[in-house]
Amino acid sequence: MSVEYAIIVKNKTRLEALVERFNTKAQARFYIESLGGNFDDYELEHETFHASLSSVQGQLSKVVKYKIIERGFIPSFIFSPNQMIIVIGQDGLVANTAKYSGGIPIVAVNPDEGRYDGVLLPFNTANFITGIEQVLTDKYESKTMCFAEARLNDGQRLLAFNDLFIGAASHVSARYKISYKNNTEEQSSSGLIISTPAGSTGWLSSVFNMAYGVAGLFEKNLKPKKPRLKDNELLFAVREPFQSIRTQTGITAGIIRQPHSIVIESLMPGGGVIFSDGVEADFLKFNSGATATISLATETAKLVLKAVR
Repeated sequence: MSVEYAIIVKNKTRLEALVERFNTKAQARFYIESLGGNFDDYELEHETFHASLSSVQGQLSKVVKYKIIERGFIPSFIFSPNQMIIVIGQDGLVANTAKYSGGIPIVAVNPDEGRYDGVLLPFNTANFITGIEQVLTDKYESKTMCFAEARLNDGQRLLAFNDLFIGAASHVSARYKISYKNNTEEQSSSGLIISTPAGSTGWLSSVFNMAYGVAGLFEKNLKPKKPRLKDNELLFAVREPFQSIRTQTGITAGIIRQPHSIVIESLMPGGGVIFSDGVEADFLKFNSGATATISLATETAKLVLKAVR
């Protein structure tokens, strides 16, 4: 593979977003401190990120040409096979970028290891150039990451690197029919979460924490477990299903493997949505008449791993 360009993907810092909102840094400081916040932390985060970004740029310029694009332009940016991607930011930025990467290698850099967990960020500014050089010589190790796919009966589709949410846009109950393994029932709930293996340490783990917390009140010596998925599996969970004359709770969780899927038919006259990876702006309308088929997508992402020496 011949790499001609590296594409650095970054996001605005919280400080940059505040200055954009309030016009000046002084006004942003006044807003945060008037609410009792610590503005110094915003400044420290900003300075640490840009020091890391400068380090990445300086090292990268010695081995390959590069361009920088902001997170907001990712959905409309067309990646090319002769490119590679360097994501510098939080784990969520990797998820948002991966959906549009077209399978080209992603080197993910943690710019602030004291602040971000970095589950999807195997590199830092001190070692990322090794990953870059390995990609340039086509001698790199990578992990193939799968996506969840929601496909509507009108042809629209949405991919998720971490998870899909299906439900109501507000806090009202979602109404729908769910079909899984030849069983179908009508449900009323707070919506469904469909998680990939990458997302199983995120939102899905919160669902597990809630379930074990409630069950632990009534069952002693209950040992909580974390969700573990194989690379070719998705896990769906129904949040707070409600039992009534019309609605059932027989299908509350399950594993989805190829070629199987779950099918959700909306019974909501308005306000129904499907969004991915916690980005509510990236959504499909899911109202009465819409049917969604949820399965593993054919697309994958390639996350470059740190070589173990």
